[in-house]
Amino acid sequence: MTSFSHIDKSGNPTMVDVGEKQSTSRTAIAEAQIAVTPEIIGHLKNGDIFTKKGPVFQTAIIAGIQGAKQTSQLIPLCHPLALQKVDVKIAINDQDLIIVTCTAKVHGQTGVEMEALTGASVAALTIYDMCKALSHDIEIMNIHLTHKSGGKSDYNRPNNE
Repeated sequence: MTSFSHIDKSGNPTMVDVGEKQSTSRTAIAEAQIAVTPEIIGHLKNGDIFTKKGPVFQTAIIAGIQGAKQTSQLIPLCHPLALQKVDVKIAINDQDLIIVTCTAKVHGQTGVEMEALTGASVAALTIYDMCKALSHDIEIMNIHLTHKSGGKSDYNRPNNE
């Protein structure tokens, strides 16, 4: 049976000691999908959705970057990381789903999966917030890690969705 790294021998929560781990270049990519109404998609102009609050995707990109940078403040046992890069991309696929992709990079002793997942999630929540005046029929779904490299193991999500 695999043990959880955030639980000590007494069963109490603990922050993992990464002090002896080797620093390596680490990258994580996460994705979130947002289903919106045709009315919201109808506000798409020049690659962004514009509402009274402003350009939705541009604002969500900034929010996603900020979210990734604040991950250790939001997730109790995450280590604060000096991120070297956070990149948030937003696109609409052929089924009119908004796809948020967040890439986080660091050279350090622990991974950046939570930063990528937080960045994608916060960007998706920002899209919801900025579009809810048009419709509350918005669904944030399928938030997942698609890639991680560096550290003990690499991961690539199979494309079986």
